[in-house]
Amino acid sequence: MLTNTGLATRFARNVHQLRSDMPLSEDEMSAAAPSIFASGKHESRSERYTYIPTIDVLRGLRREGFEPFMVALGKSRIEGKTEYTKHMIRLRHASYVEKRQEANEIILINSHDGASSYQMLAGIFRFVCCNGLVVGDVANDIRVPHKGDVRDDVVQGAFRVLDDFERIDVSMHEMKSRSISAAEQSAFATAALELRYEPSSLGGHRPITPDQLLEVRRPEDTGSTVWHTFQRVQENLTRGGLSGKTSTGRRMHTRPIEAIDRSIALNRALWILAEEMRRILH
Repeated sequence: MLTNTGLATRFARNVHQLRSDMPLSEDEMSAAAPSIFASGKHESRSERYTYIPTIDVLRGLRREGFEPFMVALGKSRIEGKTEYTKHMIRLRHASYVEKRQEANEIILINSHDGASSYQMLAGIFRFVCCNGLVVGDVANDIRVPHKGDVRDDVVQGAFRVLDDFERIDVSMHEMKSRSISAAEQSAFATAALELRYEPSSLGGHRPITPDQLLEVRRPEDTGSTVWHTFQRVQENLTRGGLSGKTSTGRRMHTRPIEAIDRSIALNRALWILAEEMRRILH
């Protein structure tokens, strides 16, 4: 839940996140994710690496009507490298219409240590659970290398992603209107569990069951549509906190997915899974 000030800050082992229900100021972003304001590239980068601080790109995006509502910073165990590590910003455009259940967001990812080019993905923020989704294969995945005129290329890429939201809205509407059976919901949850716990991990052991992923956390998620199923599974899988057992029978609770790369990859895979379910039922 957001606090009275409209800010929600979360610390985890591998990432630091800050989200607000109002556009974040530069001071707020600097405190939460200092690598956005890195004063230079990491020493490991060559002269061919074009260094433009992410904040310069964000200022350019802001002039075009894009405002940041969330930042996340990946941590590093290497001393002094956190100032350059991967960071993620979720932005909304001024054309966003208030009083919707979801907000379209553009996800910007970058680093100054060579771990990432500038990347832009389509995302959706769901207000009822303060949860950020990542759209899968119905949207452009823009990548801008650290070469040449990075600022203009990123701004142009942001508008390309923005153009995709018309198709995304259609897809989301169809997910909300397609009911699926209990067996189909179970199949969706089983497939999602495979995405989270790959066969090679934990010796093939699954600490939780598909039924746990289908548990309802709030009244708004009660229903049998593709969208309701997707939302329950996504939140239960990414937020963690579910009771389970290790391969040796010891009791445990699942951990939230916090790392930027893992969170993006899993969320996109879940969206694609929901998309495929929608297409089958079309």
